[in-house]
Amino acid sequence: MHILFLTDNFPPETNAPASRTHEHTKRWAAAGHRVTVVTTAPNFPAGKIFEGYRNRLWQRERIDGVEVIRLWTYITANEGFLRRTLDYVSFMVVAILATPFLPRSDVIVSTSPQFFTPCAAYVVSRLKRLPWVFELRDLWPDSIVAVGAMKETLLIRALRKLEYFLYRKATRIVSVTQSFREILSKNGIDAGKIEVVPNGADLEAYRPGERSGKLAEKFACEGKFVAAYVGTIGLAHGLGTLLDAAEQLRERGDIAFVIVGAGAEEKTLMAEVVRRGLDNVHFAGSVSKAEVREYWRFCDVAMVLLRDSPLFRHVLPSKMFEAMSTERPIILGVKGESEAVLKESGAGISIPPEDSGALAAAILRLAADREERIAMGKAGREFVTSRFNRDVLATRMLDVLGRVARKQGVVQ
Repeated sequence: MHILFLTDNFPPETNAPASRTHEHTKRWAAAGHRVTVVTTAPNFPAGKIFEGYRNRLWQRERIDGVEVIRLWTYITANEGFLRRTLDYVSFMVVAILATPFLPRSDVIVSTSPQFFTPCAAYVVSRLKRLPWVFELRDLWPDSIVAVGAMKETLLIRALRKLEYFLYRKATRIVSVTQSFREILSKNGIDAGKIEVVPNGADLEAYRPGERSGKLAEKFACEGKFVAAYVGTIGLAHGLGTLLDAAEQLRERGDIAFVIVGAGAEEKTLMAEVVRRGLDNVHFAGSVSKAEVREYWRFCDVAMVLLRDSPLFRHVLPSKMFEAMSTERPIILGVKGESEAVLKESGAGISIPPEDSGALAAAILRLAADREERIAMGKAGREFVTSRFNRDVLATRMLDVLGRVARKQGVVQ
């Protein structure tokens, strides 16, 4: 089977869509399938082309057995609604224009959160007369409203109509959460066409290990309890809560906060740290995937935080499974499906979203009880191994693609 996958993000970018797509596609290629990924020059989140790449009209490379075609797009930092939308739209347009030059395939896949990439996939699928699978990672444009980037307007309502048009036209939908499946079903989308393949972790790549002495030295954290946030620093994450907790614990010289990643709110948070004089908060900036794994092993507890919005009750952040896989306990500031998973796993502490007092209290609790941290970490690793192993999940999604292709009669 030949799988054509359209995505805005792909390695060497390290955000969640890039990681999931890479970890799935390389396993499909290893299983003997031909996989072609159509994407952009790597630039997320700073809007700067990664070293060794250029924003060319067309360029090819091979990554872990996957053929990667990178197209020219308008590039900007992951901030500002208008410029980001231009970025998304440019990829949609260029991907459609590239249709005659894309290789013949058996099934087309596209991933969200923004749905201009699925728009492109829909058009390409019609032009090539192929089945199309919509991988649903987020409810967009609802997430724009949830983070306060836009209010409910005629434009948002028009985008939502486009969103549901795409859901109806997709041959199959692969949702990363059960909650998304239920929401679409309640809004008239046939539940029978929606499969759930959640995020997970690569158990070989994300393994427990000793703390890096180099990182401890870099952040002057030798002998300290380290609470880390690892991921995109965006409007959705409400990391002001982290700063408030750090301020409450500033007299605890044995506790340090490390923020790993980049995004739209990074500069604002850094300025606020300086303004408040929070010398217990350290920024690592954007790092490679290999370095991300080192930071998970470096921390004593992982903080998974989102703003207090009803929409976020339906998400399941992939960073939860990476932390669990490295046997790091979690403090989770997210309600809904994420909280249910954490409670089932026994891998951490759930707190109310955007509650800095509860965050500070949870950190103090875990800092004082090493045995509890170890027990939570081991429970998390066992839970991911049994329920969220990326090898198993990649095979499950591959099975969905195979069934779609066979039903359409494009493969035997």
